[in-house]
Amino acid sequence: MSAVHLARPWLTFDLGCDMQVLSWAINRPGFVTARRIVWREVRNADLARDMPVHDWFEAELTAQGLENTVAFLTSRDVSCFAQSSVNVGDITAHCVATVGLSNAERVGSRVDRRAQDWGTINVAVRLDNALSQTGLIESLSIATQARTTAIIDACLPLPSGLATGTGTDCIAVAAPDGARDYAGLHTDVGEAVGAAVYRATTMGARQWKSDIGLTQKRTT
Repeated sequence: MSAVHLARPWLTFDLGCDMQVLSWAINRPGFVTARRIVWREVRNADLARDMPVHDWFEAELTAQGLENTVAFLTSRDVSCFAQSSVNVGDITAHCVATVGLSNAERVGSRVDRRAQDWGTINVAVRLDNALSQTGLIESLSIATQARTTAIIDACLPLPSGLATGTGTDCIAVAAPDGARDYAGLHTDVGEAVGAAVYRATTMGARQWKSDIGLTQKRTT
């Protein structure tokens, strides 16, 4: 059984058992086996300019006994996490997301964010049905598509058009090891992953716009 535990500056998504996880997270990226996916909330004071971030984060994780986790960094208040669980057929997808849009981007273009604080979108998905590595890759692609659709629908305008994400997004997908290769939009897996990620990301984007977006707009 998966569970979410909040103890700022940490947010922990307990997968319930060891699972294969695919991500490009700062700690333990790629295909790994892990029991937990964690977020570490940071502020400017935590990360000085030219600081060796990987070394600092490794020490922070080790001090908490979390060195074997897949781990994200975010400037978003981790208590503002959103989650959604979706059942389709015999598949359940549980998504946990933190959404910060201070460094929003539109794919194919870049905005100069050097003088601003950076946010990020971090998404973790747990599936209760076994997948092969091929299926996990396709699930990650569906989660990315759902994240992008949610941010487009959030209607955050940039000079180049509506934002599609941020410059520091990260997504992790977890599932038991298995032989199922297919997880596209025509499958129960793809529908469940897409719906869970879309709903959680949409909730997080709405909260960010309510909490921060209007204030940021007034001060720029």
